[in-house]
Amino acid sequence: MSYSRTSEPVKFERDCEVVLVPQGDRVTMPAGTVGYVTQALGGSFTVFVEGNLVRVAGVDADAIGKEPTLPPELPPEATDDDVERLVWTQLRTCFDPEIPVNIVDLGLIYECELMPAGDGQRRVDVRMTLTAPGCGMGDILVDDVRSKLELVPTIVEADVELVFDPPWNQMMMSEAARLETGML
Repeated sequence: MSYSRTSEPVKFERDCEVVLVPQGDRVTMPAGTVGYVTQALGGSFTVFVEGNLVRVAGVDADAIGKEPTLPPELPPEATDDDVERLVWTQLRTCFDPEIPVNIVDLGLIYECELMPAGDGQRRVDVRMTLTAPGCGMGDILVDDVRSKLELVPTIVEADVELVFDPPWNQMMMSEAARLETGML
């Protein structure tokens, strides 16, 4: 699992759009702002700035002096199984910025189905939930899932539906996730 909890100081080297945690609001962090990386998960960064947590997307990592996240790759003759494995790998790079466990191990993915879209292209339909229905990060997590899945070669569309039935509970977490969070 790509998990890191740090308190590394960083300085925004350019203006950068970030997401406030847990509200989910997008704001621009001005160049010169100083903060501390508290988590580096799945290619994105949670940074503590002036009493707030903000999430910096992997594509904007250079704004805080980090390497931007590279898109995933497939071999030229990739099979449906290869694509499905990469889809699940991408899902495991999606994290709630407040919980150091990926959304697959948290049990938030209820369904993930690949379908042909013609000309060797594919679409993927995902049904997912949140740990709490009122979570302000819901739209941000859905967008993160969609954008990361659409980076997978041959995926032309990712339809991500947020559902709350059945309601999420801690028993949906993998055993490793429950151990990691102290819920075992």
